[in-house]
Amino acid sequence: MSLDSFTKSVDDSVSGFFEPIAKWLGEVIFYSVPVGGTELPLIVAWLVIAGLVFTGWFGLVQIRKFRLAVDVVRGKYDEKGSAGEVNHFQALTAAVSGTVGLGNIAGVAVAVSIGGPGATFWMILCGLLGMATKFVEVTLGVKYREVHADGTVSGGPMHYLPKGLAERFGVRGKRLGKILAVLASAMILFFGLFGGNLFQVNQSYAQLVAVTGGEGGAVGSSAGALLFGILIAALVGIVLLGGIRSIASVTSKLVPAMAGIYIAACLIVILTNASAVPSAISTIFEGAFNPEGVAGGVLGALIIGFKRAAFSNEAGLGSAPIAHSAVKTKHPASEGLVALLEPFIDTVVICTMTALTIVIANPASWAEARKGESIGGVTITSDAFGTVLPWFPYILTVAVMLFAISTVLTWGYYCLKAWSYLFGRSKASELTYKVLYTLFAVAGSLLTLQTLIDMADAVLFMLAVINIIGLYLLAPVVKRELNTFLAFVRARDAGQDTNEDEDQKPVKTTV
Repeated sequence: MSLDSFTKSVDDSVSGFFEPIAKWLGEVIFYSVPVGGTELPLIVAWLVIAGLVFTGWFGLVQIRKFRLAVDVVRGKYDEKGSAGEVNHFQALTAAVSGTVGLGNIAGVAVAVSIGGPGATFWMILCGLLGMATKFVEVTLGVKYREVHADGTVSGGPMHYLPKGLAERFGVRGKRLGKILAVLASAMILFFGLFGGNLFQVNQSYAQLVAVTGGEGGAVGSSAGALLFGILIAALVGIVLLGGIRSIASVTSKLVPAMAGIYIAACLIVILTNASAVPSAISTIFEGAFNPEGVAGGVLGALIIGFKRAAFSNEAGLGSAPIAHSAVKTKHPASEGLVALLEPFIDTVVICTMTALTIVIANPASWAEARKGESIGGVTITSDAFGTVLPWFPYILTVAVMLFAISTVLTWGYYCLKAWSYLFGRSKASELTYKVLYTLFAVAGSLLTLQTLIDMADAVLFMLAVINIIGLYLLAPVVKRELNTFLAFVRARDAGQDTNEDEDQKPVKTTV
């Protein structure tokens, strides 16, 4: 049996077995209600409402404290002797690398096709709301993290849900929190293996094949796919062995590089069509309230824009606090403020750049997609670049590769923490996980497993239901932490000695 026939057989077998489960789970998690002639997924409403609530609860923290967040990233309020593994900038880039991915390229193209250019406006608005949610969950992630005896750190919903609920509600909260922690860990692990790993490798390989001559090209064969998977797996495995310090070291260089390359490519397309910029911006604003897309109607554009933003920046899903928890700080809210920059970078900047590039370039494939014809999202973005210079899609390929690798690396760390919570932190346990994760990277270049990827999306957004309930219950804790940090900032700005902060309780250390 050839490798091609073997992989097809595996794909068909897995799809046949899991398809009923995936279909049922997707229908439950992404249950939609008709609104204004289109469908509103309730999970999207759940995420957007959380952003609205936390924006109000913390008094527009994403706007009022934006400059302070930038100052924290720059290291202005660093403290000597803080527990943790990485600095604020490294924690931010590690988390951003997990959210900035193919969704920023392909997903946005789909959004402006279905919802019209106006979806961009609502996407930006949802990204701004998500900044408040991200602030809350990351503050809790650092507040209730565990610093182990070897100096490594573990955090995320599997830690702040049980600890926070026990602290606020006693024994009953502790019992509920433990159940939620196990569920959260399982959901993160499942999504990471299929959505954060296999899917990213699969799609980056597909883009590489597309620009190298297709299936008959240099890497289009099954042997080329296998070699690609092995190379990615080797890279990921080497970085994973070094833990979050190694991942942060890579992402602190990779994220600025990949964002810079992608934004520069977008700017070249935009500046080449500079005369069309005012018209494009006008089209986006007009389309937000009088759209012409497949979905049709203002609500159609709004829902598509919100859906894209919610799926892109992962605010409220509980994944980012895992990376941010490793930061060196004595004040949890300091990293919460850093984290609110994440949806801004991911959605407000990068997603908007993609949308603006497509609207300005107006490639033929986008026009066809807006008529309801099935056109891949990556194809539309690639064609937009291609309107400037024929070789521009190669720039997109580089960006796709960097986005995919960074996402695989960060989700590898997220999954490791989920795995360790479920199966322990022994060397044998962690080595088993790392081998498993790298094997999934190899499989990603050979298998599509679309059914399991669809399931992974549903599982991750199921985590959002659990996580956001916890955020509501623990929001008063975040309020106290924010006030404590702001008092520290005022003291530091006044020139007072703040190195010895007696009010800060030591972080729990475990073996």
